[in-house]
Amino acid sequence: MELGREVSFAAGTRIFEEGHRADRFWVLRSGSVALDLHVPGRRAAQVETLGPGDLLGCSWLFAPYTWHLGAQTRNPVTAEEYDAAAVRSLCEADPVLGYAVARRVAEIVTHRLQGTRTRLLDLYGPQGSGDRR
Repeated sequence: MELGREVSFAAGTRIFEEGHRADRFWVLRSGSVALDLHVPGRRAAQVETLGPGDLLGCSWLFAPYTWHLGAQTRNPVTAEEYDAAAVRSLCEADPVLGYAVARRVAEIVTHRLQGTRTRLLDLYGPQGSGDRR
């Protein structure tokens, strides 16, 4: 926690872009952030909305350390910001901490991938392909 610093973003702020360098991450304190995916020939598809307590940014933990999604605030946001390289160094120095961080981030990524898959099927798949039976 001592590596974090409080930051704030105005409504409509683009926090990061898909494909750019992932050198930090945030834990949201207030407000909401939309995660989106570039779709060629269309506007970006919103795949999830994050709120207080959520981790914003997972790509910082896994090489090549580039964002897989974009992120934009939906309203004013406050968050705790962490330097990715410093946290990765701590994780390498303390394998127990490293395992705990990697496991938690992997759980978050898995949950988001499942949700994203369903939303993309609803948006772009054949009619009814996202239905759960």
